[in-house]
Amino acid sequence: MNLVLETPRLRLREMSLDDLDFVAAMLGHPEVMRFWPKPFSRKGSAEWIRRQQERYARDGFGYWLALDKTTQQPIGQAGVLAQEVDGVAEVGLGYIIHRPFWKRGFATEAATACRDYAFERLGKRRVIVLVRVENAPSQAVALKLGMKLEKRVMFAGFEHLVFTASGAAWGREHFRRLKKAC
Repeated sequence: MNLVLETPRLRLREMSLDDLDFVAAMLGHPEVMRFWPKPFSRKGSAEWIRRQQERYARDGFGYWLALDKTTQQPIGQAGVLAQEVDGVAEVGLGYIIHRPFWKRGFATEAATACRDYAFERLGKRRVIVLVRVENAPSQAVALKLGMKLEKRVMFAGFEHLVFTASGAAWGREHFRRLKKAC
């Protein structure tokens, strides 16, 4: 499986059906999926993995499995997603962390790496995060990434907030941090 990204604590790699036990446990967990229409069945989780594999082939990216570097244990998934919002092609960030690994900063760490990947490696000028209005924890992650609330939209039958970040703003902040570190 292709390793895509590394962070101080995580490795993000492409998913395969060998990951089904973990993915099914995570996507089937009612608390993890409380802002989705419903938890996924094992069959639905296998279809989810296949959709990510289709994204890898078509787009070159998708949701990647996030593993703890120390234990090699999967803790969730995060990635870069081709999305259409209000008829406009967008590049989005997605992150789902399994319940046993909440409140450790993994979502922010993984999403930050995905944001940087979209700007640095893919050369994207803008990225978004779609968050259900009720999902305060995901909104907090988007804000920690330095994203700004742009608007509300209907997406997949539910009202979502659209958080955005531009490559130009990210570049200025990235340069400022590098300069400060020197």
